[in-house]
Amino acid sequence: MLKGRIAVVFGGASNESEISVITGTMTANVLKDGGTDVIAVYISPSGGIFCGAELCDIGVFKRGEELKSPRCIVADGGLYVLGRRGRVKKFLPLHAAVNCCHGGLGEGGGVGGMFACAGIPMAGGDIFCGAAFIDKCRTKVLLSGLGVPVLPSFELRSEEDIPAAISAVGLPAIIKPACLGSSIGVARAGSSEEFGAAVQAAFAYDGKVLCEPCISDRREINCAAYCGREGITVSPCEEAFSSGGLLTFDDKYAGGGRSVIPADIPEELSRRVRALTEEVYSRLDMRGIVRFDYLLRGEELWLSEVNTVPGSLAWYLFAPSLRKFRRVVEEVTERAVRDFGEARSKLLVKTGILSSVPASSKLK
Repeated sequence: MLKGRIAVVFGGASNESEISVITGTMTANVLKDGGTDVIAVYISPSGGIFCGAELCDIGVFKRGEELKSPRCIVADGGLYVLGRRGRVKKFLPLHAAVNCCHGGLGEGGGVGGMFACAGIPMAGGDIFCGAAFIDKCRTKVLLSGLGVPVLPSFELRSEEDIPAAISAVGLPAIIKPACLGSSIGVARAGSSEEFGAAVQAAFAYDGKVLCEPCISDRREINCAAYCGREGITVSPCEEAFSSGGLLTFDDKYAGGGRSVIPADIPEELSRRVRALTEEVYSRLDMRGIVRFDYLLRGEELWLSEVNTVPGSLAWYLFAPSLRKFRRVVEEVTERAVRDFGEARSKLLVKTGILSSVPASSKLK
């Protein structure tokens, strides 16, 4: 059981906000059932921050009652809970927070930065890796720099780039909004007409679009890792199957697809996937639970995407039940507290330079 009050943070201005609510309420109840003092913190699509024990209940969101909870401000190591007139009603100190935001600034480092500025350790969605991996185009650059195999790609900034993109990646191709997840806006294009329509649709979600060649006979293999008390733990491999030729939102969340754990792949290949997962996690000094999504054809392997706050925190890759998964959440949270404390213990230099600056602020 974790000591002190833990905030579980979810929601945000993201197309994956509803999935985040599922992950957040799940995680809050996993910790509550273990005796942890939990407060749910919900960020609305408009940016309002709300808190309350009642937000641990997913039924509140199904009934559309989430905005009836008190608003709050994250600062000074905790939450300032506001009354109806916007005045501070009480202050709730926090021991740590768990990030369950998917997509947007929640997963992309913004929420991690907000809690860091407030002096609150946060597990998951750290500032650097969150910002880097939320963008699939930046992901390619970063992974290539590490020598990790990735598919060739083309980044579009406007529809005028379509002919160049087709020339670069060929047909058929996969088109993705650069900064979305959960397969939202992802499409396969087998002709230039389909390519153009898919790019146009992707631009409705994002200002950047990533195009890749569509690999025939590909298999989709996932693997996750976290840093806990004893260092890095890597999950077994999972193979995800779609109901059609491409994994969709419904495949992932509405029961359309299925998965096999452990994946039915040769042991040597499984070791390669798990070793590469641990290598990237370790070299980038990652924290929290991170899922790595690979594409496999024969013995050819490419790292496709990195999810720094995966759906349902990828609990099914680490534990046979949510009750058993509690230990994982506790470990990544304890690690966040430890890392935060070590960082705060470092020297902050006060140079005294301000004493030599003229008192007048007028520019000449």
